[in-house]
Amino acid sequence: MTISSEIQAHPETQHKWWKEATVYQIYPASFKDSNGDGWGDLAGIRSKLGYIKDLGVDVIWICPFYDSPQQDMGYDISNYEKVWPRYGTNAECFQLIDDAHKMGIKVVVDLVINHCSSEHEWFKESRSSKTSPKRDWFIWRPPRGYDAAGKPIPPNNWRSIFGGSAWEFDELTQEFYLRLFASRQPDFNWELKEVRDAIYDTAVGFWLDHGVDGFRIDTAGLYSKIPGLPDTPVLEPGEPYQFPGDVTHNGPRIHEFHQEMHRYMQARIPAGTELLTVGEVGEGDYETRRKYTSAKRGEISELFQFTHTSCGVSPSNHYHIVPFTLKDFKLGIADSFQFINGTDCWSTIYLENHDQPRSVTRFGSDSAQYRTVSAKLLALMEISLTGTLYIYQGQELGQPNFRDWPIEYYEDVDALNHYQEVIDLHGANSVQMQKLLAGLALLSRDHSRTPFPWTREEPHAGFTTKEAKPWLRLNDSFREGINAEDELADPDSVLHFWRTALQWRKEHKDILVYGYDFAFHDLDHEKLMCFTKKSKDKVMYGVLNFSDDNVEYSVPSDSAKYHLFASNYADAIAGPTEGPTEGRTLRPWEGRLFFIQS
Repeated sequence: MTISSEIQAHPETQHKWWKEATVYQIYPASFKDSNGDGWGDLAGIRSKLGYIKDLGVDVIWICPFYDSPQQDMGYDISNYEKVWPRYGTNAECFQLIDDAHKMGIKVVVDLVINHCSSEHEWFKESRSSKTSPKRDWFIWRPPRGYDAAGKPIPPNNWRSIFGGSAWEFDELTQEFYLRLFASRQPDFNWELKEVRDAIYDTAVGFWLDHGVDGFRIDTAGLYSKIPGLPDTPVLEPGEPYQFPGDVTHNGPRIHEFHQEMHRYMQARIPAGTELLTVGEVGEGDYETRRKYTSAKRGEISELFQFTHTSCGVSPSNHYHIVPFTLKDFKLGIADSFQFINGTDCWSTIYLENHDQPRSVTRFGSDSAQYRTVSAKLLALMEISLTGTLYIYQGQELGQPNFRDWPIEYYEDVDALNHYQEVIDLHGANSVQMQKLLAGLALLSRDHSRTPFPWTREEPHAGFTTKEAKPWLRLNDSFREGINAEDELADPDSVLHFWRTALQWRKEHKDILVYGYDFAFHDLDHEKLMCFTKKSKDKVMYGVLNFSDDNVEYSVPSDSAKYHLFASNYADAIAGPTEGPTEGRTLRPWEGRLFFIQS
């Protein structure tokens, strides 16, 4: 078998099922409640597999459904081998996997192994005594000292990602344990081989044995901390704790750990089987990302990075809004995949997930006039970019952020921790509180976690029974036609556009999925995103209007002809060759994709 010249020059174009798949992310608490208790569940997901299949996706990624006290919505796991009873049973989970496979849908599950719940038996044993055999399975340190009131001082100045100190004091043994997230999410000590082996067997091997097709690896860059756990540089003077990115992300043994876990996975599955493993890495230069995703190195298939979703967000506090431009966003989204060009690496395309607000509010327009067309524009952009495409539940409806929620409506532990921290440090009427509330209104994780609107039926949009109380309030937008039932009945809806757009992506996967040599045209334009990309025998030009205005656009070459093959405006005529001076005006939030014919 000979290797084509294209693959020799661009190894990233080697076809794999997990590269060209579209992945649909499901947040189980909010997807569909089957038994009227106000919580989504696995049976609810099973009941909607037909809807998912009709959308045109290939994979479902299910957020944590494991047994958990639910301090952080299942990302605090107390038993990796058991389904949380409110979501169902192990038997129901295995049936869901089997039913999905019968419909041609692969199943990816969340792998949350930087930390577990403080209710996990391993941690209970670890905290029982300083001499416990499992004491060193977690990261324990004595106080740095004691303040004037006799209160123990944390071992370093690290800030928890959810606010406050990253250290939790344990009264029984008079030491702190590291928890980079919530108070009851102790970090594992990945330096111990016996810890890693135990994690692999229970969190990885068990689910591979039951047929999952891959893992979304939570906080995949955090396992290896810098030895000694030194203080992190001060980014926010005056604040007691500082974001520890440089001392906790992509540490000295992180690639060793991922290679080891990859070998474990490969040994556990039939020869010739390929898994999808996507790591939530978030930060890292191109060299680091290539180490994670190089096929030759054998770590993970692809990764999520945060450059584009971090536009407009302070690097020191993820609820502080800062200005950003369209150019910032363009460079950020391209940063998702440009590092793979000419390599054997791979990456992802996404705008939404369970940790992000709604993209039409963040990057489009959620006004009544432009929400539908701008949501379609974002979909058109996503299907045109190189990498594995991820869609989050409700994104296919163009669901916006909720509006005007008081703090009492929020449920996310991250939001509530930050709120309490500002109360404690600065007061309820402080400038800091005003900044936080503005940040929550735009950026809160609860925006994406509201129950899925299946119908316009009152009071709960078909998510649960009329008598039930949903675990989280619904977004009122279901009353405005932003629900699956109404959009299925409307051929001009965002939902129908996503179905069509995913068909385009499959039809033209050679350039939409695998295209390379991405380059911006007129990068500094304040309203347009224009770019070219190539495949073996095609060149594509995309032009997207990110504004409420009619905008003139230019083309890379006036001597070439431009064959329009996709647009988010229903009256756009796909097919004819467009000459160098024809139709050079984009309407508000209009996008067009062309093949360039020389």
